[in-house]
Parts: sequence; C-alpha cells; structure tokens
Amino acid sequence: MTHDEIMARVEELIAAGETTPREALDEVNLPMIRHWAEAMGDTNPRWASVAPPAMAQVWTMYGLDPHRPAADPLHGTMQLLDEAGFTSVLATNSDQTYARNLVPGERPAVTTRLESVVGPKQTGLGEGYFVTTQNTWWVAASDGRREAVATMTFRVLKFKPASRVDPAQTVRPVVNRDTAFFFDGTANGELRIQRCNACGLLRHPPGPVCPSCHAMDRGHVVASGRGVVHSFLVHHAPQVPGKTLPLPLALVELEEGVRMVGAVRSPDGTEVAIGTPVHVVFDRIDDNLTLASWSTSEPPPAAAVEDRASDLPMSRIAITPTLIVSTALATRDFQDVHHDRDLAVQRGSKDIFLNILTTTGLVQKYVVDWAGDDWRVTECSLRLGAPAYPGDTLELSGTIVTRTDGEIVVDVIGAVSLGAHATSRVTVQR
Repeated sequence: MTHDEIMARVEELIAAGETTPREALDEVNLPMIRHWAEAMGDTNPRWASVAPPAMAQVWTMYGLDPHRPAADPLHGTMQLLDEAGFTSVLATNSDQTYARNLVPGERPAVTTRLESVVGPKQTGLGEGYFVTTQNTWWVAASDGRREAVATMTFRVLKFKPASRVDPAQTVRPVVNRDTAFFFDGTANGELRIQRCNACGLLRHPPGPVCPSCHAMDRGHVVASGRGVVHSFLVHHAPQVPGKTLPLPLALVELEEGVRMVGAVRSPDGTEVAIGTPVHVVFDRIDDNLTLASWSTSEPPPAAAVEDRASDLPMSRIAITPTLIVSTALATRDFQDVHHDRDLAVQRGSKDIFLNILTTTGLVQKYVVDWAGDDWRVTECSLRLGAPAYPGDTLELSGTIVTRTDGEIVVDVIGAVSLGAHATSRVTVQR
C-alpha cells in the first residue's frame, strides 16, 4: 500500500466525523475503582465515593475482545496501517480535561473523531505515522440531555520496528591523549569541549596545539549539550556496523560556538533540517565506551540528576513487572507490549513497559498527594519520552507554575535512567 493510498483512506475516516456515542461495558463501580487504586498505590479516601479523573478512559476501553465497531476511527486507522506493514503501536501524547468526577452508577459513553494522520516519519523506533484522535466522554443528565464530563486529545505512533542491530559492533573511535578527556566526559554524561588554557579558545575536534595562540596548555569546559543542525545528510548505504539505516548525520553548531558531527535520531518524528534544535544524548556501548549523538526531542531537564530543583517533594517509584502488568490490567489496557515480554521484543522494545494510562494516574496521584485530598484534577497534559522498563525507578519532581487560592498548575517531570519518561502539566482546583 502506497502513502497516497493510505492518506486517501485516512481522508475518508476524517470526513466521517464524530462517531455516535459508544457506551461503557459497565457502569462506574467501586470494585473497578478499588482495583485501579490498589494497582496505583493510591490511598486517597475520595475514591470510596467517586472515580479518579485518570480513569475516564478506562471505562470505555475495549478489553480483550478483538472485535471493534466498524465506525471506530482509531481502530479503522490502526487496521489500515497494519495492512500497510506498520504493525507496532506506542502512545505518545494525552491531553485530558475533566469537568467533574464520575460517580458509581453512571455509565459513560465516548464519541471519537479522527483529527489527523501525519507521516511517514523516521523515529528512533522505526518509520511510522502519528495518529491523533479527539475523544469526549458523556453521561445522561437528569433532564435527558448529554453532559460532557471529560475530553482527550490522544496521539499514538504506528510504526514498523527498526531492524535490531548489535550496538557493540559499532566502529570504535581512536582514544588517545588528545581525545581521552572527551570520552571520559561521555562516560559521565558530559559533553566536553577542549579549551586553550592560554587564550581561552574553544575548539573541536580536539588537538595538541591551539590553532590561535599555538599554546599546548589544554583544558576543557562542559557544554550545555544544546545546538542546532548546521548541515546534514542521510546515509542509506552501505551498512554501518552497529547502526540502523537510514542514518541521519549532522554537523551540529553548539551554543558555545563550536561544531560537532554526530548521528541524529528523531524519537518524536521531527524532520531533520538545517536549523533544527537538537540536544546531546549518550549511548552506552559497553563498559569502556559511551558515544555522544543527537536527538530532536525535547531534552530531559536534568532528568536523572539527584538534586534537580523541585517545588514538590521528589517521589521515587520502583518499576517492577508486577506494577507494569497490574496497572495495565487495572486500566483495561491489554496491548501485549505491557504484559508479554516476548511480543514486546518482537515489536521493537527491549522489555514490557508502563502504559500511558498508568503514567497519567501516577502523575496525577503525585500532585494530589502533595496538594491535598480536597483538590481535584481538572486538566492533565502529558507527553511520553523514554520508556519505563522493569528494574528502573520512576522519579517524579514538580515545579509550581501558578498558584491561587482556588487553582494550582504544576509541571511534573517523570524521570527514568534513560531520561525523561514523561513531561506533563497538571491543573488542580478546590
């Protein structure tokens, strides 16, 4: 199936507009709320009488039944892209608003429309399409009209997993007295630039003699790790040991004024172009070598640094297989990548990982635990980044954006060892 054929069918799905309301399989009920709260570790007493806002989507999840309504635009798009060979899926963004909490006995219904399909994009996971839907949850009001209780803009990446390569087979750079400081830096998560101690000139590549004053007194500075693409090319052939093709290679101009060459990856699907902002990422090859490359995604703000600033007390959550599987079940998300390691690996992951509904629940719990049980989440905008795998730790930190007597807005970073797992903004009101 060609790109034009895919987009022609997408246009038909977009033109179909919003679906008719589809009711939840069950009414909002306390047993499901209790199971969700237990899996999340959420002891908020309010959940004895109302449903957590983060459960809005849970009630209308399909579950294990493989059958889907023919008019469901998200399912129709997923099926279309499956047929085109884009067989793996990963949620990337969720922007939710909550008019009020659902209460036991109500049976919500959801309407959905397809907003856009963008691609193909070359991402760090492989080539794929970003699919965005708009969803609204309704309940029957006392006067017979429909009451909108929650909305969500939801984006997923539907992709072909990139060919798995062995990074240990990568071509190893020459490390000598002139370059050892650089690779000592990458091993410690630092991008180092050689500096002439005599005249202060920064230079890269490093060398024994300053090209300006000819001194041999060498030192270094630690760069910010930010820059823009000055020039680039995309390498298609021949195969490069330890690398996945096609391989974008860029000359990056750093904020400090020097330029470096490196591979570029786009986990968010951003097209590499001259002027594209990038930030450094570090790829650990083995115990003796860590390489620096570049990413177009939003940089993790001090993602794994112990003393990063946080207005809220930092919270650490152990990512265990039990947490991943139990929360996937509690959120009625039966995507195999969240409970079946073998299938997760086949779909391009190294292991099972937290689903976006769980991350949303944990982030909202973090803010409400700090603000107090009398505060209610009204909005949550969340973007996923690095996956949260078993054996890792999710570190949550929060910065207050605005605060009044009746409303608090908090930016939350959820960090794992690979970087920022989630960046989110949560609004709570009394």
